[in-house]
Amino acid sequence: MQLSSPPLAMVRRAKRGAPTRRVLALLGCLLLTSLAHAGAQAEEKLSASVQTALASAIADRSAPRLVGDPREVQPWLAEMSSRMAKRIPDPEQRTEFLITVQYEASRAGLDPQLLLALINHESAFRKYAVSSASARGYTQVMPFWVRLIGTPEHNLFHLRTNLRYGCVILRHYLDIEKGDVVRALARYNGSLGKFDYPNTVLGLQESRWKWPPVKLP
Repeated sequence: MQLSSPPLAMVRRAKRGAPTRRVLALLGCLLLTSLAHAGAQAEEKLSASVQTALASAIADRSAPRLVGDPREVQPWLAEMSSRMAKRIPDPEQRTEFLITVQYEASRAGLDPQLLLALINHESAFRKYAVSSASARGYTQVMPFWVRLIGTPEHNLFHLRTNLRYGCVILRHYLDIEKGDVVRALARYNGSLGKFDYPNTVLGLQESRWKWPPVKLP
């Protein structure tokens, strides 16, 4: 994967004697930001009705909340928070992330576990991940989607905005593929006809994010 180079000004400042530790930390941050596993969702010509429907789904700004019976969703939140403790160490940030995942997936008719697996593979839960194809954020959304179904002020690095786009786009692909998750995931990655990406995401869903856990007899 091709990585973007550090801005020239940063390199010049480093040459003028910036502390080695600070320079290394900066370069490390730039490297991590660039590394992402996304492909490139293909820009497609949308009919006016589809474009309007997707734009409407993106525009809904109701507050995120856990969807479902509290006796079921609260244990889910506690378990997923435990699994994600090393990935998002701050408890408040982790809770906000998981509530948003569960809410946005549920409103789009997606399994939250599938969304967690997709984020796991796409960005490794890094908010500011950018791929070599310029896909951005947790769900690695291509910027052209903002032009097609959003508004210019939409920031794909914003938690809710990114998850909302990712869920709406995946739901769109599922509808196109009549519920075929494998083909929809391949479209999401820009690799329709290939199975590596869907198999990896579905494998992560089963191995790391399965819920509810299997009860032993």
